[in-house]
Amino acid sequence: MKIITYEIRTGSENMRIDSELLDFAISKKLREPVFRLYGWKPACISLGRNQNDDFLDYDFLKSANIDVVRRLTGGRALLHNDEITYSFICPVSYLSQGENVIESYKEISQFLVNKFKKLGIELSFGGENAVCTKFDYCMLISTRADLCYNGKKLIGSAQCRKEGYILQHGSILYDYDKKLLEKIFHEDICTNSITSIKEINPYIGRADIIRILTEC
Repeated sequence: MKIITYEIRTGSENMRIDSELLDFAISKKLREPVFRLYGWKPACISLGRNQNDDFLDYDFLKSANIDVVRRLTGGRALLHNDEITYSFICPVSYLSQGENVIESYKEISQFLVNKFKKLGIELSFGGENAVCTKFDYCMLISTRADLCYNGKKLIGSAQCRKEGYILQHGSILYDYDKKLLEKIFHEDICTNSITSIKEINPYIGRADIIRILTEC
């Protein structure tokens, strides 16, 4: 596996790099995965590929210095602020069940499950079925593509596929600002639905997560 070390970039730069890495993997016919960790500065909302943005107050976001970008992948919006984002790129053939979308999510996400276990955090997969809901905030929806701690969503992931390759990326919630999220998404952020690394174990720092995820 090729590992790209953690770096902090703007939202547009992060999405461009993921897109370029996917195209590079395709052009070079890479057989091994590429794994990247990154942060965002300034804070940024990423919209799913086909998501409507009519719920966003762009004047408020500008005043709060929050960018907006659109992802290659589907799903609902995320606020990338106090979190760590990962991306994992591989050929469909690298996975034992790569053609099956749900099973490919599980197979890729098992990498995260194994890593977080080293930090004493036991993760499990989310709900059995996709949920139809009014929620615009991705973390309020738990599907089989997500990873949870004690039933609360910690990591939300999404995929796109191109020319026999998969790009899966996701948000690892380190902490969250409930009031800010409610201002952005105009929704009640139920703390029974989501959790963060800081809530699970405040002694685990971002550096610990980055180290565990990038060590061989």
